[in-house]
Amino acid sequence: MASKVNRVVLAFSGGLDTSVILKWLQQTYDCEVVTFTADLGQGEELEPARRKAELMGVKPEHIFIEDLRDEFVRDYVFPMMRANAVYEGQYLLGTSIARPLIAKRQIEIARQVGADTVSHGATGKGNDQVRFELGYYALNPDIKVIAPWREWDLTSRTKLIEFAEAHQIPIPRDKRGEAPFSTDANLLHTSSEGKVLEDPWEEVPDYVYSRTNNPEDAPDTPEYITIDFERGDPVAVNGEALGPAALLAKLNDYGRTHGIGRLDLVENRFVGMKSRGMYETPGGTILHLAHRGIEQLTLDGGAAHMKDALMPRYAELIYNGFWFSPEREMLQAAIDSSQKSVTGTVRLKLYKGAPHVVGRKADVRYNLYSTDIVTFEDDMGAYDQRDAEGFIKLNALRLRLLGRRGR
Repeated sequence: MASKVNRVVLAFSGGLDTSVILKWLQQTYDCEVVTFTADLGQGEELEPARRKAELMGVKPEHIFIEDLRDEFVRDYVFPMMRANAVYEGQYLLGTSIARPLIAKRQIEIARQVGADTVSHGATGKGNDQVRFELGYYALNPDIKVIAPWREWDLTSRTKLIEFAEAHQIPIPRDKRGEAPFSTDANLLHTSSEGKVLEDPWEEVPDYVYSRTNNPEDAPDTPEYITIDFERGDPVAVNGEALGPAALLAKLNDYGRTHGIGRLDLVENRFVGMKSRGMYETPGGTILHLAHRGIEQLTLDGGAAHMKDALMPRYAELIYNGFWFSPEREMLQAAIDSSQKSVTGTVRLKLYKGAPHVVGRKADVRYNLYSTDIVTFEDDMGAYDQRDAEGFIKLNALRLRLLGRRGR
């Protein structure tokens, strides 16, 4: 017997799964459903979600469709980029970083409309159920959560379609067949997994890619761009000041043209299994490299190495859904402190699937690179090479003692 639910806020895309969930919630829990659809730059028209929700009996005042692109990039993507966060050495966390914002808005809407419950469409095998629900509970410890995929018996696409047809839920003709793979998209990336991608030995088919041109077909002439940074965040491309979402979209366009940001990865999910996914992160790949480029000039070596040591833990926290945890916030404070002087310009060459840092500059107030000291020519006394002898002997002391002992 389903527990009593007054009103539930559903993360609603308007697709097959969440449309079925909407009707299932109404039937199973005999409750009022509020829908929330977030525009995170997924590139899809969102008004159909409104029309479908209205068709399924959701009150107009309980249909929330919000443009969160700037908030997403400014408050989630950019802080993550300051950390140079990469999961398992390759993944730029495009899906992971979107979930806390969706969870936050669901909880805020629940308070606004007096809902006691939230719901999502994540499956019981994946990471997203964890990310959503850790976010919910961090922001409202007493919220009720309904995860239909862990409760119902609609365990196949065929059963979902049969349910939709039985309840007059509109299904576009192109959605009736078996999907060759599943996708998730936002302004930072697109991920694809399942079906044709499940065999890790088989190369990803060309038709899976949607955000990037094939690098082999990319222009034969390199393209050069510049990115300006202030306190660790990008603020301009080619000298043109842009807001957060517009800047990332601009870099996405460059990445698409030059086939940048493709990743075929077998990763370790938080729930314990391995999965194979294909990710396209065109603008994010460019931005990640550019940020490291400006840090090379402006970030002290000790701070840079400490950041690199902390980064895997920080990336794992985001991947596992702990964005709102105290440990992530502690790490973020340290990372943000390191960015106070990360200001300057990076020049990149984009060519055949890869960005390359080919130049970087910073104002003298922030620049730690000194040609006077590093030069192989006469440094005019800026560095006394004789000092290196004592430095080496002090560092060698314990090694010499070990050597005398026979190690």
